[in-house]
Amino acid sequence: MSSSIKLKKTLQERLMSPTREFSYDREEETLRITNKLTGKGVSLSLGGLSARWSKEKDELIDKLVYYVEEGLNAGSHEDEDSNSLSRIFPVIRSASFPVETPEGEELFYQEHTAETRIYYALDLGKTYKLLTNNKMRELKVEKSQILDAAKFNVKRLSTDYKEDQVAGNTFFFLNHNDGYDASRILNVQFLEEMKKNITGEMAVAIPHQDVLIVADIKNKQGYDILAQMAMQFFMNGRVPITALPFMYENKELEPVFILAKNKPIEEETTD
Repeated sequence: MSSSIKLKKTLQERLMSPTREFSYDREEETLRITNKLTGKGVSLSLGGLSARWSKEKDELIDKLVYYVEEGLNAGSHEDEDSNSLSRIFPVIRSASFPVETPEGEELFYQEHTAETRIYYALDLGKTYKLLTNNKMRELKVEKSQILDAAKFNVKRLSTDYKEDQVAGNTFFFLNHNDGYDASRILNVQFLEEMKKNITGEMAVAIPHQDVLIVADIKNKQGYDILAQMAMQFFMNGRVPITALPFMYENKELEPVFILAKNKPIEEETTD
């Protein structure tokens, strides 16, 4: 029995309920759990998770169960509409992230960089729900209101960070585990404040949803360290975004490839 099948069986045992149904795609190694009452569901890609399972054991199972429970419960909230604009936050995802829900509803999003997109979420406390165009019509809010609210609300998030020195370079880590750590890259005011204290070159990375790395690069080794760090976080994150760091200059983000023992070579992209 493959490790993915074993993981599937374990998750089904933990998540079993009369109101849920399970479907498994053997080719894609994807398990989908659906709430029969709401029609909403959560999909898990077991191929990558099975490798982590051998290391993290029950800890990973607990995390996945919590993730699925919250995701299914999010579809049954009845009080989402009250004070909705105060609970709208931007959510960074990779450029390959789906643009519609599994049910076929179009998600509301904006282009960000060649590597990322900005989606928008209604915060529900312990979890959030990505906004669809249909949901925006239900809430009776315009796109401009969503954009303005998200821009304002992301500035309200804490920007406390931990600092680490490696080979003469300084790295700052934002890791609040509130679902919006990567979103803080959209807080230009915070980035500009960090820029004032940067004595080398400023780089940032959002390898997964729950971390934002700001780097003060002072030597060639710093680029290599940032690249390795971003890749490691990307590989281990529950919601990976991009392993490619960005240089921050003039309030703009420029994706860069970092070659071993060399300064970064800017990525060539076409619009």
